[in-house]
Amino acid sequence: MFDSKIYSRRRRRLIKKVNRGLILILGNVDSPINYPGNFYPFRQDSSFLYFFGLDHPGLAGVIDAETGEEFLYGDDAILEDIIWMGLQTPLKEKAVKVGVSNTGSFMQLFEKILETNRQGRKIHFLPPYRAENKLLLQRLLGIHSSKQQEYVSFKLIKAIVDLRSVKEDDEIKEIETACAVGYKMHVAAMKMAHPGTWEQAIARAIEGIAISGGGMLSFPTILTMNGQALHKHDHSNFLEEGRLLLVDAGAESRSHYASDHTRTMPVGGKFSRQNREIYNLVLAANNKAIELIRPGETYLNIHLEVCKVIAGGLKELGLMKGNIDEAVAAGAHALFMPHGLGHMMGLDVHDMEDLGQVFVGYDDEVRPSDQFGTANLRLGRRLQPGFVLTVEPGVYFIPELIEKWQNEKMHVEFINYEKLKCYRKFGGIRLEDGIQVTKDGCRILGDRIPITPEEVEKYMER
Repeated sequence: MFDSKIYSRRRRRLIKKVNRGLILILGNVDSPINYPGNFYPFRQDSSFLYFFGLDHPGLAGVIDAETGEEFLYGDDAILEDIIWMGLQTPLKEKAVKVGVSNTGSFMQLFEKILETNRQGRKIHFLPPYRAENKLLLQRLLGIHSSKQQEYVSFKLIKAIVDLRSVKEDDEIKEIETACAVGYKMHVAAMKMAHPGTWEQAIARAIEGIAISGGGMLSFPTILTMNGQALHKHDHSNFLEEGRLLLVDAGAESRSHYASDHTRTMPVGGKFSRQNREIYNLVLAANNKAIELIRPGETYLNIHLEVCKVIAGGLKELGLMKGNIDEAVAAGAHALFMPHGLGHMMGLDVHDMEDLGQVFVGYDDEVRPSDQFGTANLRLGRRLQPGFVLTVEPGVYFIPELIEKWQNEKMHVEFINYEKLKCYRKFGGIRLEDGIQVTKDGCRILGDRIPITPEEVEKYMER
């Protein structure tokens, strides 16, 4: 939690952007796993954390954009709660910590919303993504859960995206704390990547590192020898000599700021010639992206330039052919990299995507592409100092996709399908770093996890 002045300043800035109406920001509640008293680990809503800072279930924040009044609503613990959980801090004391002086019960929240509706004033709310809050909004506003998306406040969404996109210094420190934990997670995976090791054992070991850092995983760990599957959460394989292990994992700081790194390592500690060739190509793409990132550049253009690096490298290896600019314009490179270069990162690993990814990653100037591969680019808009984003190029050999394109004779002028036969069992390589856009360029957040083939092999020897 930050100083109360930070939360007060954020709310004042939000008021200026929204200007009129009542702003309703719901926190999350405990969610049962398999019976009412057995909960998933609690994770607060990120926009609620940003403006109200309290990491406790069962709260709602209200801001009157016309009067400037701020409210926190929630029910204090009763004796039965105290018996099970111990003495709880009263809501009024919690509110003081984030600079809010007005508090009330949840029943009073209903009264406040009813009064505002009677006055005919606009109630701004965000897209709900949890069933509990959809039902709460249905009770509060009388809008059926299936219709709520039609009534969300785009003005509020755009205001929050504008505020949260540029990270404050205290936020950068939190992200770097999460990156430091992420570093430990990935080097631990490197040390464990021996033939015969169960993927599950490595996944659980690095999850333990995330938890011991005071937070939790920032997303379910992707750890697999089948790196051609972009988001594979199955960890059932035993590592095999000569295969590549892809680890995409991150941690949250205690304040829930995220890290997100990917490293790909050779099982047994030594890259084969074929593996090293593709690995160096992905590393060159990663470094090229970092070289290009600066304020004023669109991430869409940077993505396309990186795709040219990948296509050019594949041409040198005989896997692609023809004019590289034309190949990328046609989308032929997406056979090997069917995803975008990166995404925004902050309180969410894919920052603010609950508000609508198109509002986070795009604007009136830069619109999403509908071309396969580039359509999966989550961030395309012009970069600003203070943005935090990921750089995660990859090269993948997806047998099912290769077969489909070959059968359909897709991009035969750019792709050497015959030579691809030698790569059908390759898997995939992705290399990902967290980046802060600065006033004149960018910087890697935290110490860079070993990334060159030589660094990785040397670290795996330890």
